[in-house]
Amino acid sequence: MIARILIAEDDADLRDLLQDDLEHAGYEVRVAVDGRSALTHIEQDGEIIDLVITDVKMPGMTGDQLLGSIRAQRSEIPVIVITAFGTVEQAVEIVKAGAFQDLTKPFDTDELLQTVAKALDQTAPQREQARLRREMPKAPAKIIGASRPIQELFKLIGRAARSTSTVLITGESGTGKELVARSIHELSERSGTFVAINCAAIPAELIESELFGHTGQAFTGARLARAGLFESADSGTLFLDEIGELPLAMQPKLLRVLQEGTIRRVGADKEKTVDVRVIAATNRDLEKEVSEGRFRQDLFWRLNVIHLHIPPLRERPFDIPLLVEHFLNKVSENSGLPAFSVTSETLAVLTAYAWPGNARELENAVERAMALAEGTTIQPDDLPERIRTSGQTISLLSQARQRRLTLRELEREYIFETLRLTNGNKSKAAEMLGFDRRTLHRKLDEYREEDPSIDL
Repeated sequence: MIARILIAEDDADLRDLLQDDLEHAGYEVRVAVDGRSALTHIEQDGEIIDLVITDVKMPGMTGDQLLGSIRAQRSEIPVIVITAFGTVEQAVEIVKAGAFQDLTKPFDTDELLQTVAKALDQTAPQREQARLRREMPKAPAKIIGASRPIQELFKLIGRAARSTSTVLITGESGTGKELVARSIHELSERSGTFVAINCAAIPAELIESELFGHTGQAFTGARLARAGLFESADSGTLFLDEIGELPLAMQPKLLRVLQEGTIRRVGADKEKTVDVRVIAATNRDLEKEVSEGRFRQDLFWRLNVIHLHIPPLRERPFDIPLLVEHFLNKVSENSGLPAFSVTSETLAVLTAYAWPGNARELENAVERAMALAEGTTIQPDDLPERIRTSGQTISLLSQARQRRLTLRELEREYIFETLRLTNGNKSKAAEMLGFDRRTLHRKLDEYREEDPSIDL
């Protein structure tokens, strides 16, 4: 795919020279006479810009201001800033502000093209993720992801929202089970509120009162009558997180509510009808819990009418760049910090790590790195040591050295890994690799001739 480059330059002679050099090198070029019109190009729907070259001094919106706007709106786009008689200090300040690199006048065509090629190459993963994000269906609530498993999850969330049946969400800690539950509620037609409770956080002797409420003097310390969470969620949704921790003695009482649609406060004689949609979540294997006698089978089947599983982050590394961008923006907004970015090397380390704590651990790592980074670009050294030094973070080049791969074998490994990331989509893989589709098919045919057992 031909890269599109936007030039923001008020000097007509330099602007024309840049355009000629870049178009002669095979790039598609857009031009703007100042920062304001350049920003309009970027903001236009459907106008995909892969790189911006801007002069630092222009009338109206300066190159510095344009850089700030791009970092805030389209942080995946690399910006090369042209300066005159630049100093080392000025170059450092420009890069700290978020520019990919400065280009000091006078420069020749080779220097220009080398800088452009380097910028496009090193930011390709971020731009690809941004493109996928623009093309993917609108995600419910704040669920972030473009991988096939998450796209399938989006579809199931939509279907579950149209139903009134109970839902069981499974997944490891930190995968976002409550976000999925909230999404189902928000997309549903239920008019009541979303109420959440962590079953593991409530003492066993208080869980019944917490869920069903109690009358005055129902037990020691209960001076006043109190409604339970089922009543609070009437006409809405009750989210029972960590349902696997629900005491065994409490399970038949929950089952009765699900079957009958009625509750009885602790200490009360009469039952009360409630209209509550129950969504439960667990990081346990409930079927194993059932077989070992720790969870009632009838309650399991009552909860497991609709089952949604959230895959762990290590099984969907393609989502990590999107999540990183989301957390960068979230922390910046909450803390009043400027826009941050990550280098391609940092992104490679983050993508390779196994993330046992899933998205929650990733968010923690991003926030820590932002606090420790010098400037607004996160480097690998800003990450926690466990991530930098983990055995999971062996790069493709490191693997090549360990396995003593030839350059051709390394290329084959890279192509195979890209195909895995795109779930076998050859058009998307070719675009990410910088090949045309015909070249990719030719290479795959060569690999099959060398090893007929390869299934591609």
